Amino acid sequence: MHSTVELTNLRLATDIGTYGPNDVVPLAHILDLTLTIDPGLVLIDTDHMASVFDYDPLIATITNLAADGHYETQERLITRIVSACADEPAVQALEIYLRKSPVVDNSGALGIRLTIDSAELDKHRR
Repeated sequence: MHSTVELTNLRLATDIGTYGPNDVVPLAHILDLTLTIDPGLVLIDTDHMASVFDYDPLIATITNLAADGHYETQERLITRIVSACADEPAVQALEIYLRKSPVVDNSGALGIRLTIDSAELDKHRR
């Protein structure tokens, strides 16, 4: 048995990339994040926030990281988000997908997906 917390289609207020006059500049950077957590934080006996994983502080951290300044690459923002997730003891593994849109002719999305298992996530914990 395993459980996940899933965040999808979060539009980040971020500044990623450097573009020339003829380049397509993305209108949006969208984040999907799936966190594997202990099922004991989902199957609870009492209806109290202390019994579950409080994801709101992590979402606030992610949105702050995204707005923290200019990023040359999506990969750097992903790395910082992974570190923030690793700081959460309840997170056992994760999958992150960050994409920008449009890519060409006002269409398409281009993104980076990274899956990190528990052993690899432990290497990122401080």
